Formats: sequence, C-alpha cells, structure tokens
Amino acid sequence: QVPLVESGGGLVQAGGSLRLSCTASDNIRGDDAMGWFRRAPGQQRVWVATVTGNGFTNYLDSVKDRFTISIDNAKKTMFLQMNDLKPEDTAVYYCSAWGPSRDDWGQGIQVTVSS
Repeated sequence: QVPLVESGGGLVQAGGSLRLSCTASDNIRGDDAMGWFRRAPGQQRVWVATVTGNGFTNYLDSVKDRFTISIDNAKKTMFLQMNDLKPEDTAVYYCSAWGPSRDDWGQGIQVTVSS
C-alpha cells in the first residue's frame, strides 16, 4: 500500500494557482509532521513547507507569502495551496510524513509554470 499519494499538479501560467493534495493511507497522528519538498530540474530536492500535528506551519522564504500548507486530519489529507506561481516554482513536488513511527514519501507530482 502506497503510504502517501499526491495529486493536483499540472501546467499553469505564471501568476496562476494550483492546489496540491497528499492523502495518507494511515491516520495522521498528533506527533506526526507533514511537509512538501520539491526538486527542480538539475537540482537537489529542497524543503518547501511543514505543518505539524498541532497546526504549526513553516515555509521556505521564497514561497512564504504565496503558498499555504494545511491539513485535514479527518480526511488524512494535506494540502498546498500555491498562488502567484512563478517559473522558478517549476519542479517535482513530493509530500512527506514523519514522526516517531513513520518516514513516508509520495511518488512526486510535476508542477510546471510557464512564463
């Protein structure tokens, strides 16, 4: 069973919006954290945003005023609302969940922003 499944990627013009979803196969525990990472072409994977079980959020500086991370525990789903997208946001986006008893990754989903 795939632990995390991403959806919602695609192609969008600069200035547009996309919402990524990440659905977990297991319940999201209070001591788990979830987050998004991305890998741009030819670059290493980097962290983008985190949401903890108690609702604390943190963002990469370059996305802080444009992206919003949230979590719906009942639906076991995390979201990344991405607004005012820029070509430099083009990457494969990965969701992850980590905690005392998990270290899970999704398969990745492509986001392409055209100029």
